[in-house]
Amino acid sequence: MAIKQELEKKEKRTCLYDKHVSLGATIVSFGGFDMPLLYKNAGITAEHMAVRDQVGLFDVSHMGEVTVKGKDAERYVQHIFTNDIAGAPVGKIYYGMMCYENGGTVDDLLVYKMGENDFFLVINAANIDKDWAWMQENATGFDIDLQNRSDFYGQIAIQGPESEHIVETVLGLPCAELTFYTVKTIDDVIISRTGYTGEDGFEIYASHNYICECWDKLIAAGVQACGLGCRDTLRFEVGLPLYGDELSEDITPIMAGLGMFVKLNKNEFIGKEALLKQKTEGPAKKLVGIELFDKAIPRHGYTVLNMDGDPIGEVTTGYHALSVDKSVCMALVDAAYSKLDTEVQIQIRKKVFPGKVVKKQFYNKNYKK
Repeated sequence: MAIKQELEKKEKRTCLYDKHVSLGATIVSFGGFDMPLLYKNAGITAEHMAVRDQVGLFDVSHMGEVTVKGKDAERYVQHIFTNDIAGAPVGKIYYGMMCYENGGTVDDLLVYKMGENDFFLVINAANIDKDWAWMQENATGFDIDLQNRSDFYGQIAIQGPESEHIVETVLGLPCAELTFYTVKTIDDVIISRTGYTGEDGFEIYASHNYICECWDKLIAAGVQACGLGCRDTLRFEVGLPLYGDELSEDITPIMAGLGMFVKLNKNEFIGKEALLKQKTEGPAKKLVGIELFDKAIPRHGYTVLNMDGDPIGEVTTGYHALSVDKSVCMALVDAAYSKLDTEVQIQIRKKVFPGKVVKKQFYNKNYKK
């Protein structure tokens, strides 16, 4: 019976699922949800370039939302979060990680300060259940109201150089005063300015009905719907990590080159001692960028070799980067081979292709500061 029930278990669907189907989206499973990979009227390349050049619309309702309120809200978030939010101004957003005691990554997330003793945490879809259980386990001794609000909120992201104009004129939501990594509310609607594409952009969190109305207005105005395919190519080009690829239980923020979001001068947070030790001694492996000298495309899991042909690491994400016309990847390699311009090779099926270590940011970001 248990096996049959597991086979019959269905993926979750966001409030916008039917709208994706009506637009001819290719639906794939991601993070436990049926999500659009790309749309028939465009495709990954066209969707990618729409965001780089104009504006694109993403359904990100699969993301998780957790609220932390109460007398000890700030102390609790400080305890589970690697970044430092002490005395943060209302309206500020912080990026960072939650870590295990051994320094491995539970998840990377955004922390929004919505008010005094009031925080809004945005977590990855595939990790909602795991994160929620971990947050509850580590809430003992804190006077807080901890709520998993993931099923309540729908979320869309409007990304690209024209996003501010589109949000204000099409949706009628004033947003120009928001600077990078800030948030505000209008009635029950949360609007933030972060993005996961390397372009200027906004996120809107609200009820399912409101999010559906916003989607319809934006599509009617000619905004290009974009799927997870180009969301991955866009974030990859600017060196942003994806949990499960560049971060995991086995990949710490220090290994991933995200030490700037790990504030080791904080009094305490879960995983601090392990991360301090790793930063002091240096990690055994580091996340690097690699540019191939050929047009071959490195994929997740492909082996990275030194020039003697010895395995030194693995590709975490790789593409032919559309915005720069280069075959590039991020890879976790032995620290001895992490210096810029170090020559390496990548095993792609039965052939070996040479390349060199480069910065992980393959394309320059265009955020509004």
